Amino acid sequence: QEQLVESGGGMVQPGGSLRLSCAASGFILVTYNWYAMRWFRQAQGKERELIAYIRRTGEDTKYADSVKGRITITRDNAKNTLQLQMNNLKPEDTAVYYCSAYYFGGTGSERSFWGQGTQVTVSA
Repeated sequence: QEQLVESGGGMVQPGGSLRLSCAASGFILVTYNWYAMRWFRQAQGKERELIAYIRRTGEDTKYADSVKGRITITRDNAKNTLQLQMNNLKPEDTAVYYCSAYYFGGTGSERSFWGQGTQVTVSA
């Protein structure tokens, strides 16, 4: 049974930093290293937003304009983990952050999994 578990959320002052982690387990049918990984966030009353993406090998990353230059997504395929380093946090970064695994092996062979989320609150 595939599982993603986020950790590292909390409360931080504006300008501060947090490092989120996502631990993947149970990825047997399609192993973790075959999944593209993403971080989403959802602020209260708003739609879920894709903020960071990393390819299987980690060589290609993409970021939403709202966080570009302030966050870095990385992965460790040997440890089945995903990280999100967030710097210079702003109050508008307050949200629940989710990691997500996505695999597309062709038509009819698509798999997607989500973690339960971790709360990030940026407040003075």
